[in-house]
Amino acid sequence: MDVPEENISFSMPAEWAPHQGCWVAWPRRHDVWRAAAGPAKQAFTEVILAINRFEPVTVVAPGDLWVEARAALPDSIRVLEMTIDDSWLRDSGPTFVEAKITSCPKPAIRTLLGVNWRFNGWGGLYGSYEQDKLVAAKVCEAEGLPYVSTDFVLEGGSIHVDGEGTLLTTEECLLNPNRNPSLTKADVEARLKRFTGASKVIWLPKGLYKDDDTNGHIDNFACFVRPGVVLLAWCDDPADPQHAISSEALQLLQQATDAQGRKLQVVKLPCPPPLQRTEEEWGTLSEEGKENRHVGERLAASYANFYIANGAIIVPAFGLPEADGSAQQVREVAQTVLM
Repeated sequence: MDVPEENISFSMPAEWAPHQGCWVAWPRRHDVWRAAAGPAKQAFTEVILAINRFEPVTVVAPGDLWVEARAALPDSIRVLEMTIDDSWLRDSGPTFVEAKITSCPKPAIRTLLGVNWRFNGWGGLYGSYEQDKLVAAKVCEAEGLPYVSTDFVLEGGSIHVDGEGTLLTTEECLLNPNRNPSLTKADVEARLKRFTGASKVIWLPKGLYKDDDTNGHIDNFACFVRPGVVLLAWCDDPADPQHAISSEALQLLQQATDAQGRKLQVVKLPCPPPLQRTEEEWGTLSEEGKENRHVGERLAASYANFYIANGAIIVPAFGLPEADGSAQQVREVAQTVLM
């Protein structure tokens, strides 16, 4: 049920807050995923099974792929039919917040509620996103939760909160003219505070180097792991463009305080070595995908874009045994999150 935002105060919980489950979309785009999305489906299955060890998972798949998804996953995982354009529910799906609804003279009501941001396909990255615009409302309807719709363009991966009033984001994404061109920085910040309950917004200039598809989402670059502690994707090589981006972010974060007045502790998380799209990978994309992707193109790889389940952290890996040892730092930090 879509409800008006009047008389509602919002509070977005931290990623590590206990939650009822996780929603995942089945990969389908042949212009994004190589080899008709076969390897992607295998990787998604592994991630889904890993998360399902710790919490319920719901998978959505379009009608032509529902049978495939259902057959690939155990019965403990709910698989729903849903028409989608792409498979990134963190971006197109709702942001679940704790809401306080005041309606005098009745007592205030506290409830879980979804924020249905306006989705425009990452600033028009892809021509078709009409179905993804409906995903947030559909998820809330399936869960039987009310939701508030806003005309503010935002993807879930562009913000990160500590659950105590502080929000992290990047200017590269949220001040990009392809998102909310008529709004000033102050306007954007006011809307972030309104719908997440944040009292302080910390702006970083850029996200991860070459994260062009999202225009530098914060979730692949810097994130809170507990109040007062930020994990930052890091590169030691001064010749790598990532070094300057990370160094600038480090300086800003070390000078910042959070909403509670605490100085931030920043933990450097080394990035994997630069990864490029291979000719073999490019060759198995659809013709449309080949036009938009290129051999040798640098991939936006970091270990910061992990998922916090109830009692576990699911960390990215890139098939590089030596480099993936850096993910051990995530596991070490995870102990402070999961204690």
